[in-house]
Parts: sequence; C-alpha cells; structure tokens
Amino acid sequence: MPTYVYRCTTCGDTEQVFPMSRKPESITCPDCRGTAVSAFTSPHLGAGSGTAFGVIDATKKTADSPPVVSRIPSTGRRSQPVSRDPRHAKLPRA
Repeated sequence: MPTYVYRCTTCGDTEQVFPMSRKPESITCPDCRGTAVSAFTSPHLGAGSGTAFGVIDATKKTADSPPVVSRIPSTGRRSQPVSRDPRHAKLPRA
C-alpha cells in the first residue's frame, strides 16, 4: 500500500498508509487532533526492493560507461553440422 503525506497547520507533516482506492483528502492529526490535509509530495522511492535498486544501478552504470564489445554479436542462428556424405553435395541448395 502507498504511503501518503498529510500536512497539519499546527504539527507539520505526518505519514499514513491507505489503499489507493480509499485515500482520504484529509485526516485527523494524530498529535493535536486537528485537520491534516493531503500534501502533494514525491514518491517514496526508498521503500523499493533490492532487485529494483539493482536494475536502477545497472541502468545508470550503462549510461555512464557502456559495455565495450570485442566482436560482432552472433545472429542467434545455430550452425548446422556439415555432412561428409558425398551424396549430400549433389542435393539442391535452398
């Protein structure tokens, strides 16, 4: 569930967790019992998984220092074994 920031005029910011479908525009401040309205803030990216951070770091690394290739990548086709049978040499080529 996402974490939302609510701003109270007396106490400041407080964070609350609500389902996206039930996010209220204002809540009761947990400290002073006043009204705290929803504040527009940046997403909380620090709560991601280790895998997500690994992908982000790898992407940043390739932007700064892309990998150097030493040869042209293969096309992905497997080479077919060559037959040594002389009769195969007489067959039409496709």
